[in-house]
Amino acid sequence: MNSTDPGGKIGPTPSLHHPVTPDEARLEVGAGIFRMLSDPTRLHLLWLLTQGPADVTSLVARTGVPRTSVSQHLAKLRLSGLVSTRKESRSVVYSIVDGHLGRLVMEGMNHADHRVTGEPTHD
Repeated sequence: MNSTDPGGKIGPTPSLHHPVTPDEARLEVGAGIFRMLSDPTRLHLLWLLTQGPADVTSLVARTGVPRTSVSQHLAKLRLSGLVSTRKESRSVVYSIVDGHLGRLVMEGMNHADHRVTGEPTHD
């Protein structure tokens, strides 16, 4: 199935479901993503980026984490391919790379909320 994006390009409709049996390469990449998510500061930064792009100053203010630590975590996330950057004037603006990662972060935090509050699980 094809769709037209806002730029007018026609291409395949993105799939939210990939029925592929995980092979060694996919398992390794997936494990690497979960390793990056395993740090509370990186998870917090990614959660903030699910709400929209942000620069380091804004992320420091929103996390309360020292600037050097935020910068180091963002560098790891960028090198691992989980965030992208763009220059905006004199600032570097960070964005989460795609909807799959954004949904993964949000689902993880929703699951954590259920665990913390004792709210019953659901599908």
